[in-house]
Amino acid sequence: MSEPKLKAKLFVHAAIRRCSAQAIPVVVARRGDEDAGTILVRVYRGGGLYDIWSQARDAKGALGWLKASGAEPVPEDRAESYVARARDVDWDLWVLDVDSLDGTVPFIDHVIAA
Repeated sequence: MSEPKLKAKLFVHAAIRRCSAQAIPVVVARRGDEDAGTILVRVYRGGGLYDIWSQARDAKGALGWLKASGAEPVPEDRAESYVARARDVDWDLWVLDVDSLDGTVPFIDHVIAA
């Protein structure tokens, strides 16, 4: 059985606060469903490269993060293409844009696969 999920809007507000507390720029690029929306994080790494993190559940059902873009940062066109496909599949999707040259995102804590 999986653990309950925090409402998306509340999670997003908390994520923005955590980034702000560490002076990491973050914006909501797309609003999804306030209660049940999935969250996708597009991390700008500089030089036109991005990491994409997606919420997922691990084998025990715990909510965590999957680095959907793979081990290495991807160019902007591939990152945007991934986000566009994800929006087409999930209309409830939230997209957060984070600027972090070293890839640090304070609210990505339980990494399932990087």
